[in-house]
Amino acid sequence: MPKEQGEKLVASNKRARHDYAIEKTYEAGLVLTGTEVKSLRQGRANLTDGYAYIDNGQAFLDAVNIPEYSQGHWTNHAAKRTRKLLLHKEEIIKLSHAVSAGGYTLVPLRLYFSDGRAKVEIAVAKGKREFEKRQTIREREDKREAERAMRSRNRLGD
Repeated sequence: MPKEQGEKLVASNKRARHDYAIEKTYEAGLVLTGTEVKSLRQGRANLTDGYAYIDNGQAFLDAVNIPEYSQGHWTNHAAKRTRKLLLHKEEIIKLSHAVSAGGYTLVPLRLYFSDGRAKVEIAVAKGKREFEKRQTIREREDKREAERAMRSRNRLGD
């Protein structure tokens, strides 16, 4: 039985949801060193520049910044090293087919602990163009405005 229960969010990539249209998400484990885990437990990580790729039937996470552990010494890790993702073979095959189809990329969305184990949520995503981003923002604002109008209308009706 793990010491920790539930899910503890370490970092999320809000920019990815703005820049990409998310198709499908996958949960993957991470191969980490001891000081990386300690640094993550302090809540220190940055996913904004990160991406995942498939190489020789294995999945890797690159350019994710996990800063050095403050109490570490010579055993400290490199902050932006390539880390191996732990996925099932079928999932890796699905991901490689999606990426090789063209126009899709693998983007990390969240880094968290699930029952004491470090996990990353990666997504198969397609890049949005500038007008698509503006359209998404406009739709969100219209929806908010409609909800606001409905709330005020319901209050007046009481």
